[in-house]
Amino acid sequence: MSWDQVWIDINVATMDANIQGAYGEIYQAAIAIKDGKIAWIGPRSDLPEFDVLATPVYRGKGGWITPGLIDAQTHLVFAGNCANEFEQHLQGATDAEIACAGGDITSIVNACRDADDVELFELGRQRLNALAREGVTTVEIKSGYGLNTETELKLLRVARELGEHHHIDVCTTFMGAHVIPPEYKDNADAYIDLVINDMLPAVIADNLADAIDVFSDNIAFNLEQMDQVLTATKRAGLQIKLHAEQLTNMDGSTLAPKLGAKSVDNTECLDEAGVKAISKSGTCATLLPGTYYFLRETQLPPIDLLRQYKVPMVIASDFNPVSSPICSTLLMLNMACTLFRLTPEEALQGVTINAAKALGINNHVGHLATGMQADFCLWDITTPAQLAYAYGVNPCQTVVKNGQVVALPR
Repeated sequence: MSWDQVWIDINVATMDANIQGAYGEIYQAAIAIKDGKIAWIGPRSDLPEFDVLATPVYRGKGGWITPGLIDAQTHLVFAGNCANEFEQHLQGATDAEIACAGGDITSIVNACRDADDVELFELGRQRLNALAREGVTTVEIKSGYGLNTETELKLLRVARELGEHHHIDVCTTFMGAHVIPPEYKDNADAYIDLVINDMLPAVIADNLADAIDVFSDNIAFNLEQMDQVLTATKRAGLQIKLHAEQLTNMDGSTLAPKLGAKSVDNTECLDEAGVKAISKSGTCATLLPGTYYFLRETQLPPIDLLRQYKVPMVIASDFNPVSSPICSTLLMLNMACTLFRLTPEEALQGVTINAAKALGINNHVGHLATGMQADFCLWDITTPAQLAYAYGVNPCQTVVKNGQVVALPR
């Protein structure tokens, strides 16, 4: 056999549903890599003979290998922060009082509009580095804090550039229909027209997005407005995501079968009818424990219903400056278990195989099998459950991306 590298002295949590047992485990395993892909994986006792003198051999010292982690929902490219608003909330100020003073999302929108590409790129690079140190190899980045054509394009352009200059793969999502900007506060329909007829064509013309997302809720857009944007998206051939059922049940999840949405994100207020609808369409449900924690929400996602109807559950950080300023995928694993009562295996599925499904990239990443992209992490742990059990001491030892060992930023 002629391979580029071989890994031995490892245990592997493949997250491959075709392998029986928790995590798709292979104990005392080996992995062979050729041309950036997994050429062979299985028990080391079955490893074919190869030229050990001509092939680099990596020893995992008994550690565990998992697929590279995937954060399937972030707003990672932004400027500004809401630390002052955070403090004001804790001192008793209401949302209305803070909004009247120009705080929360308005301050972030203004900061993003004022920031140039260089500043946004450097901020994004630092955040990608933080995720990279925790074994993240793929991340989704949404726009949504520009709320005008120029700034939405700028945020997406920077996100694309980050993917070109960082070992982490970046999937971009256009979310111009995030909330209603101040200049359109009394005319949401006119803003939707801007999103459809000005922003969307420009995004497509410059190939800046892989998918489009819309936030439907009582503080954002109604179901009809969501349908207009996503129908235009479907005609354009981009993937569809729905940001729905977070604060209220607007019945946005029923659009999933109609539009072929990859995921419905947030889902705290998702009911059984909505769960049935997304189950039939194969749509994933994205759970955001960081948002639940930071906003001190009390409405839990319908975990038992999602299990009952076999809906793939995705775990994501939703890293953003307003509702989840938490740039840590590993912490999401712990929170998914402690707050939502997921099992450690379900949590790890949520940042690997299910996250890949939500981004439409599960044909080459998200689990480890022959022919898949060689994206994986070596962890200094004794069981995969340890990734969700403890937080604060990062057990990530080595990251392999496209078959290459990458230098993790300090």
